[in-house]
Amino acid sequence: MKSKKIVFTAPHKAELLEVDVPELKENEVLSEMEYTVVSGGTERANIMAMPNSGGNKFPKSLGYCGVGRVMQVGSSVTNVAVGDRVLVYHGNHMQYNVTPDVKVTKVEDDSISSLDAAFVIIASMGLGGVRKLELELGESAMVMGLGLLGMFAVQFLRLSGAYPIIAADLNPSRRELALKLGADYAFDPSEPDFVEQVKAVTKGTGVRATVEVTGVSAAMKQALECASWMGRISLLGCTRVSDCAVDYYQQVHRPGVKLIGAHNFVRPKVESYPHHWTHQDDCKAILDLIAAGRIQVEPIVSRVVSPEDCTEIYNQLCDDPAFPMGTVFDWRDT
Repeated sequence: MKSKKIVFTAPHKAELLEVDVPELKENEVLSEMEYTVVSGGTERANIMAMPNSGGNKFPKSLGYCGVGRVMQVGSSVTNVAVGDRVLVYHGNHMQYNVTPDVKVTKVEDDSISSLDAAFVIIASMGLGGVRKLELELGESAMVMGLGLLGMFAVQFLRLSGAYPIIAADLNPSRRELALKLGADYAFDPSEPDFVEQVKAVTKGTGVRATVEVTGVSAAMKQALECASWMGRISLLGCTRVSDCAVDYYQQVHRPGVKLIGAHNFVRPKVESYPHHWTHQDDCKAILDLIAAGRIQVEPIVSRVVSPEDCTEIYNQLCDDPAFPMGTVFDWRDT
């Protein structure tokens, strides 16, 4: 069986290739994809061979966030059946994905569109970063970086009872969208009085709980400058290059600030417990919240494109800082 697949064949180069679909093992699921979502930060780091991204080893294939229909299941698979619509975690940007059964989650509610469902896995990463802050009702919160994870983090902070919620990003259109999705304030971190603006809306105390999503060390330093006494910072973005000096005594140790690693792999594998939910449980919770109208996906979708256009799309991702964050590949007519 053959499948179309987007492959990073060299630095700064993506191609749509035809590849063989591997034989199905007893614990695996074959899914025909409808949509896969581009994770801008992770995929740019990989196609550009940035530090801490797997290095200069090509070819590479990504696409960890998508939705499709089950075509075939292995002999030991019991959690999904042929015909089920499923979220596909850590598959590829690929027409037909083969993944272990633990990496698919059934979409039970037919009222949820497949386009909305395609974003649930990346949304779960934003939720994981918020959960680890152990937020309490009425605490101030900030999101540094308004890409996909940041936009979902703003919404989860709102649902968690944070106030005020501050959104920070260089892009004015993203700041405007964050305000529509639940932020109370949106500031430009390049402004010279950014820290003063943040402290003014938190009544001089600084931010209690911050989700740092940029992965930029300068933004991490700003998050520390904005943090309250005994504040918490969830490190959701992948800071691949540490090129900004931090005074750990003055900014972390003495004020008692907690830095919390929030990589998505650091999750319980089997059973959820407070502030640390499994991947499957978070995805199911988000699906329920979308169905209930409490989480918005549609405003985050920037464009739906053909996999045939992947070379142009990834050239733009590499070169254009204003790359549309909600970019989705539509595999239905491939």
